[in-house]
Amino acid sequence: MGLIDSHAHLTDENLIGAIDEVLGRARAGGVERIITVAQSVADAERAIELARGRDEVSATAGIHPHEAGAVRDDDWRKLEALLAEPEVVACGEIGLDYHYEFADRSLQQAVLVRQLALAGDADLPLIIHCREAFDDTIRLLTESSYSGRPVVFHCFGGRAEDAERLGEQGWRLSFTGSVTYKSARGAQDVARAYPADRLMIETDSPYLSPTPLRGRFPNEPAHLMHTARFLADLRNEPLEELIAQTAANTRDFFGLRSEGG
Repeated sequence: MGLIDSHAHLTDENLIGAIDEVLGRARAGGVERIITVAQSVADAERAIELARGRDEVSATAGIHPHEAGAVRDDDWRKLEALLAEPEVVACGEIGLDYHYEFADRSLQQAVLVRQLALAGDADLPLIIHCREAFDDTIRLLTESSYSGRPVVFHCFGGRAEDAERLGEQGWRLSFTGSVTYKSARGAQDVARAYPADRLMIETDSPYLSPTPLRGRFPNEPAHLMHTARFLADLRNEPLEELIAQTAANTRDFFGLRSEGG
């Protein structure tokens, strides 16, 4: 059983131009499956096209908070249709970002709430982007009746109390290469004690290359093994067990079959 990269951006311009080579390196690096995560309606269309005919790739559809200000009325009809495509396994990445605030906070919230409704109708799990917006994100999710439903906060870098609040709602965390950084002591403490049957890992390619590749750009799914090995050592677990468990957790979350689907 190989690794599953639960969150990558294969349609990014730094990866898509050499996608066959990127996927080949991923396979050689022990990665058997990749979830390519969309950031806009147009990006979701590209992700779905990429996933068609490639058993090792699944897609998502969603509007990143950075893109909230660019949403047009017709995008909602398109997004609803994209969420019904067979290649799509989740709605994401969606959420709130108060660090950069490329879009007004109230607009980000409105775009998130509307996507929560569409994802609920499509009965899809959620991939959440949350940066400096923890309370509002939790509030909107709970108000939209997502307590106890499949939700993952990707690229988790928060505190133990944040992880506990998410766990109380039945939501999951996913860790990127940033957990390998010396500065990530808080996230490492969370990852060390995180329940094995909920743990998920990702690259967030082309960003966040893990140690010992920190600073290399673009990151890519082939580098996921570095994060897996770091977490196995951190948790004092055999690497093979961590790989098998995280892959099983990711299949369960996204409703994936072992091969294809």
